[in-house]
Amino acid sequence: MSPYDPSAYPPFAVTVDLVVLTVRRHALCALVVRRGEQPFQGRWALPGGFVRDEEDLAAAAARELSEETGLCAHDPAMPGAGNGAHLEQLATYGDPKRDPRMRVVSVAHLVLAPDLPAPRAGGDANSARWAPVDELLALGDEGSAGLAFDHAQILADGVERARSKIEYSSLATAFCPPEFTVGELRRVYEAVWGVALDPRNFHRKVTGTPGFLVPAGGTTTRQGGRPAQLFRAGGATLLNPPMLRPEV
Repeated sequence: MSPYDPSAYPPFAVTVDLVVLTVRRHALCALVVRRGEQPFQGRWALPGGFVRDEEDLAAAAARELSEETGLCAHDPAMPGAGNGAHLEQLATYGDPKRDPRMRVVSVAHLVLAPDLPAPRAGGDANSARWAPVDELLALGDEGSAGLAFDHAQILADGVERARSKIEYSSLATAFCPPEFTVGELRRVYEAVWGVALDPRNFHRKVTGTPGFLVPAGGTTTRQGGRPAQLFRAGGATLLNPPMLRPEV
């Protein structure tokens, strides 16, 4: 191998940013933190941080997830409900001017989890909150009220990934507790897609899709009214036929 001189190439840093989505009060919400330091001090941002020397990207994302939410990432080697939050790589963002400090490449990750408690701030953040994604997307990234860095674009990409992926995969169940009703699952779809769905048609589709749901063997009245049957996520990862998003 010919001699290699690292100083011949410009240095840059790598970060992970998290689009953490959950459904709260029937609305799709994202976790944001208010930055306590420059750059963009006082602006809302997605949680995240720099990748450490000894970490790979997945480990860095899982660490940031744990620090910001107390959640563990789902371990694919341990199937079953209740085994951490869904974590997947979303996209890479490398505009040379995205961070005024230096050249920083961000590898964003998407996190989906059931209704979560009030968040805690960590790292260089001085506060954290859940906010409806529509409210955050309306802020954009321009002006003093906008999201920091290019996080408006990252958030928009994460929301669209979630909206499209629940059409053809069982990912919507990641927003639900281990046992849930069809009505609770329907409200997840309604919150993520931002549309109202016909209850009867939805029930027919989800219970008729092979491997999507399996009976949990119980009922609940936590939503009021008559007892509703409880289900768990089935073994299917791809839905056939898919749950097509209504046109709005």
